[in-house]
Amino acid sequence: MEHRSMSRAGARGRRRGRWGVLALAVGLTVSLLPVTSAAAANTVTVYYQPPTAWGSSVNVHYGVDGAAWTPVPGVAMEPACTGWRRKSIDLGAATGLQVVFTNGTGTWDNNNGANYRLGTGSVTVSGGRIGSGNPCVGSSPSPTPSGTPGGATAEVYYRLTTRGWSAANIHYRPTGGAWTAVPGVAMEAACAGWARKVIDLESAGGLTAAFNNGAGQWDNNNGADYAIGTGRSTVSGGVVTPAAADPCGPPAPPDTTAPSVPTGLTAEVDNVQVTLSWTASTDDRAVTGYEVTRTGGTTEPVTVTTTGTRHVAGGLLPRTTYRWTVRARDEAGNRSAASDPVTATTGDAPPAPAGGSPLGGDPREDTIYFVMTARFADGDPSNNRGGSQHVRSGNAANDDPMFRGDFQGLIDKLDYIKALGFSAIWITPVVLNRSDYDFHGYHGWDFQRVDPRLESPGASYQELINAAHGKGIKIFQDVVYNHSSRWGAKGLFTPTVYGVRDEQWKWYYDQPQAGREYDPMDEHDGADPTLTAAQNAQAKGRPYNGDLWSSSAPEGNRCLRWGTPNGAYSREGYTVYHCQWPVPTSGLFPADLYHQCWIGNWEGEDSRSCWLHEDLADFNTENERVQQYLIDAYNRYIDMGVDGFRIDTAVHIPRVTWNRRFLPAIRQHAVARHGEKGKDFYVFGEVAAFVNDKWNRGSVNHSAQFFTWSERREYSPDDVRAAIEQYEYEQLLGTGNQPTSDNAFLRGNDYHTPDHSRFSGMNVIDMRMHMNFGDANNAFGNGRDSDDSYNDATYNVVYVDSHDYGPNKSSVRYTGGTDAWAENMSLMWTFRGIPTLYYGSEIEFQKGAPIDCGPSCPLATTGRAYYGGHLAGSVTAADFGVVASASGAVAQTLDKPLVKHVQRLNQIRRAIPALQKGQYSTEGISGNQMAYKRRFAGGGVDSFALVTVSGSATFTGIPNGTYTDAVTGDVKVVTNGTLTASVSGKGNLRVYVLSLPGNPAPGKIGETGPYLR
Repeated sequence: MEHRSMSRAGARGRRRGRWGVLALAVGLTVSLLPVTSAAAANTVTVYYQPPTAWGSSVNVHYGVDGAAWTPVPGVAMEPACTGWRRKSIDLGAATGLQVVFTNGTGTWDNNNGANYRLGTGSVTVSGGRIGSGNPCVGSSPSPTPSGTPGGATAEVYYRLTTRGWSAANIHYRPTGGAWTAVPGVAMEAACAGWARKVIDLESAGGLTAAFNNGAGQWDNNNGADYAIGTGRSTVSGGVVTPAAADPCGPPAPPDTTAPSVPTGLTAEVDNVQVTLSWTASTDDRAVTGYEVTRTGGTTEPVTVTTTGTRHVAGGLLPRTTYRWTVRARDEAGNRSAASDPVTATTGDAPPAPAGGSPLGGDPREDTIYFVMTARFADGDPSNNRGGSQHVRSGNAANDDPMFRGDFQGLIDKLDYIKALGFSAIWITPVVLNRSDYDFHGYHGWDFQRVDPRLESPGASYQELINAAHGKGIKIFQDVVYNHSSRWGAKGLFTPTVYGVRDEQWKWYYDQPQAGREYDPMDEHDGADPTLTAAQNAQAKGRPYNGDLWSSSAPEGNRCLRWGTPNGAYSREGYTVYHCQWPVPTSGLFPADLYHQCWIGNWEGEDSRSCWLHEDLADFNTENERVQQYLIDAYNRYIDMGVDGFRIDTAVHIPRVTWNRRFLPAIRQHAVARHGEKGKDFYVFGEVAAFVNDKWNRGSVNHSAQFFTWSERREYSPDDVRAAIEQYEYEQLLGTGNQPTSDNAFLRGNDYHTPDHSRFSGMNVIDMRMHMNFGDANNAFGNGRDSDDSYNDATYNVVYVDSHDYGPNKSSVRYTGGTDAWAENMSLMWTFRGIPTLYYGSEIEFQKGAPIDCGPSCPLATTGRAYYGGHLAGSVTAADFGVVASASGAVAQTLDKPLVKHVQRLNQIRRAIPALQKGQYSTEGISGNQMAYKRRFAGGGVDSFALVTVSGSATFTGIPNGTYTDAVTGDVKVVTNGTLTASVSGKGNLRVYVLSLPGNPAPGKIGETGPYLR
């Protein structure tokens, strides 16, 4: 349902109506109000101390008991003395009245909606408090929060719509003062989408504040709180604007003046890229952006928008002449005339950057930092794109386009990731997407091409891979085999849908242009002279789609009732037609390449052969042509040197298809291309099982561990038949007849060579631990209980939360608290599996925020918010987990307690092979549930460690010898096979390492920190 905001005039009208009701409701409280002097029984003289930001215009709007209210905005008050306004009001026979105050331009003080109830005589109103006396002739008013009439004030406006709140409290502390009691004080409704509070600061020069909705949701500037000065300030989308204009003031007069014409347009050629620069335009209000129009080459004119005075033009042909002009725009849509043109001829295409080579090595030696590339760090604003949902989502109001981060930002911040101690990065899919809201990367359209909204000159995907490898950091690429975008997959099949450029739909459908195809970098600028203003607003941000539609049915069409109304209407009220939108049952997709059904049972066979969602067209992965399309596409990225694949929606493809086709193809190509390093190519699948049990509602085919095993019988040569045979065979065997393994377990105190002969080639995300990570003890117990059913659980990827869910399928980012986070990390970094952290969790970024709500709310209010503000400045890593230097906001980020904790955990884990690759046992351990012994032996390494998390434990039956704790450096000599490790504090840890011949214990690792002490 589309949300439409109430107009400011309407909001003010409703506020006036509420006052009228209150005028009738508060009569019974008169005996509780201040008693004023009886200087004039039928007169009140009101003294009011307005906020300093109000200026010279102050009105009092009042209603005498039993009489009507004055017309809005009331009557002007006269100056009384410094800081005060005065008005005498005749009460007639009444003994009291209600009043509110306004600056006459839309800003009100109505006592947080309760109005001010006054008696007779001389009355003061200051800082929300009512007193008596004349403050201008020596009669001091009753004490106010400041105690000092005329003290500085802060008028704070908070934007509710960026958080999806309906009301707000402000919890604040004046500089040098104390905090208000939680949850703070209520802010008054100011106008649609805004709340307001005037705060008396006494002699303070500002305040620190956080906001909440009164229902447990907070906005504390991601833990930094907000610094607010005197006068009027606005807080919107995490940004404080001092000396702000009144957001609830009357609408400004219409802006009809266009900006000045841009001048000084120049073009600098670099191979097939051209960098345009120009001198900024001026405007009577503000220039909001520029339209850059290109002609030449083989395409029609192309116009792109930018907010800066520099644009890098890409996608150009070699040795081709192009012509550019620039226009300036303001917020009202006024456009300047075009600048003088500039022409440039491109050169030859530069050689592609050298192909990469994976780093190789056991993936269990790594820890993984998971980033949504488009939301992490913005290294090149010129490739930012908001898309067609930019305004509707609320992102435009925050100046926060969905595609904001990029590879340049990742390259710039590799040292931050290394300084945290991570040696691998899992990045969201990089292939060219095609959808209305596709920043996450899971709506692939051209699987052979990297999305240009992520790349920029000098920061291609290949250059990111090379830069990461140069710092010893691996790249694990998120890949999708299960589905394409709803518009199909370029080079395989793209559906032709019904479209018509009538008065309802011409804003949506571009006129087809020969030789032109979809390019998300070229967004509709909302200035098409053939469209109305409303249609231009609808079209703005939408890339070219003239290649998708036709009014006449294509050859071989199988979609019934082509182009006839289907009885439905769009949210705008437009007629919707049959065959206008791709869905699985429409016949728009061929059955040999795409499945033709919706999932009905998520634990049934159809979950492997039907569509997940209307925006995710489900590949028929049992088709040889589809298989080869995907294999060829992803071989390209193996060639580039990525170190592994995270496989999205792996559970929605039959295991036999993985084991027959895709997994062997990955391994064979990696080894053929990269030799021994290719054997270390790491594959881990998302087998989403959102249950707390060992098996997914009893269905082995839908359980994570099932996908780590090879097939144990032969099936039909036909992949479609084989998929059904495999499903039925394994379901019939059930959970009690699945293979088991002790590859994760010690035999006593001894490590044994694991048996991987039945390994499928796919490792998995540990969904059971993830689901139970509301509590570390619970996650640990559930992990242990499942480990015999994986081929080798030491290869599991372990995380607390992600871009999809928190523990127990929570829809918000983990909000268990800092101590719980520290304990979870201590467990993940020392227990079996590969620890993985979702970006920002090291500072509890966006804790409690909804992880994802699509375009129905601004990204800034979700778990997918932009993180780059916390990374501003510079950082250099001396080593993994070690900062050489840092400045700016990133230095403050690196000083957070969980950052210190994860840095040291990474240092400890990197130094102790048993924590990376060891098998484990809980035998002979007492005193603490989260305690275990781990050992790894191989390649001249023998590493044995005793671990206890958050509590003391006694280990019996262990080898005698000298043990040294990696956390404190404590040394214990064991002669009777028993060691007691004493530890207290949630998240604290002991790791006693046995010194062995050729493998001495490393001693204390890193510096004592907030949790490891």
